[in-house]
Amino acid sequence: MGLSEIVGHEKQLETLRQSFLTGRLHQAYLFIGPDGIGKRTLALAMAQAIHCAELETDFCGACGACRAIQTGNHADVRILEPLSNKKDISIQQVRELEKALSLRSFSGRQKVAIIDPATLMNWAAQNALLKTLEEPPQGCVLILIASNAGGLLPTVRSRTFALSFAALPRQLMVSFLISRKGKTKEQAEFLAALAMGSLGAVTKIDKEKMIEKRLEWMKTLSSLSAGDYRAALNAAETLAGNREETLKFLEWAGLWYRDLLSFRIAHVTDHIVNIDMLPQIAEQAAGISEDDLFSLLSKTGEASQLIQRNVNRRMVLEDLLLRAVERP
Repeated sequence: MGLSEIVGHEKQLETLRQSFLTGRLHQAYLFIGPDGIGKRTLALAMAQAIHCAELETDFCGACGACRAIQTGNHADVRILEPLSNKKDISIQQVRELEKALSLRSFSGRQKVAIIDPATLMNWAAQNALLKTLEEPPQGCVLILIASNAGGLLPTVRSRTFALSFAALPRQLMVSFLISRKGKTKEQAEFLAALAMGSLGAVTKIDKEKMIEKRLEWMKTLSSLSAGDYRAALNAAETLAGNREETLKFLEWAGLWYRDLLSFRIAHVTDHIVNIDMLPQIAEQAAGISEDDLFSLLSKTGEASQLIQRNVNRRMVLEDLLLRAVERP
């Protein structure tokens, strides 16, 4: 096991390898990208590489330190996430983290704090974290994980070293599923299309349900013709029914608009996630401008962040879908 075993994200991995080799890790990182593509896996890999008892600039995955980090039991590696009965990360949790980081390391190596997802820190918690970001304790590495930076204060973002992650290329996922998971080529291609660039989603996919949902969502977005505000409001009401489903829709919608943009700009299919819907992508991309697609892609990410912060789902979706029908 080691950094070389992580699937995809070669540029980001090379950046981190160079930091390890030169001994110049940043004190605070921000990993940004879609859910389920390996950001948390890489954050844990960084922590293991820092603490591994066998390797200097990588990790073995088998020593006591590596195993303790993987199971969440290492004294010098903390993961900050919402408590089981809460929807956000509180200021109290951040203050407890700051206190822990100020204490001497048990292992004698750098302490690591992973905040996932960082966008679930409320404003008070983010402001409290600023003290640590501005004057980080000696020998600490903070890693903030987010699907979109829009839910973070500009002062928080500016004090981190950002690494942006994209959905994994479909062919890379197909190769992984065949070589490491024993899937047939047909099974791998099918799962890769459904997972929409997320290896983390592969094991959670209910194939029949996901096929039905994607088709339903595609028809909803495709039916929003210019100026049809009533259709946009009706769609928002339907999609706002369940918080988890709403977030899944927005995650898919972001990839859908990215697919439309890729096809419209380059007319190539190499990086299209919803490749099995290529005829619909070509048809819809022809009727919308690049500027509108950029705007919708941005607003989709913003909508997801707002709903994660428990802003009224219907209002957020109305704002997004009304923008979708405002185009000329």
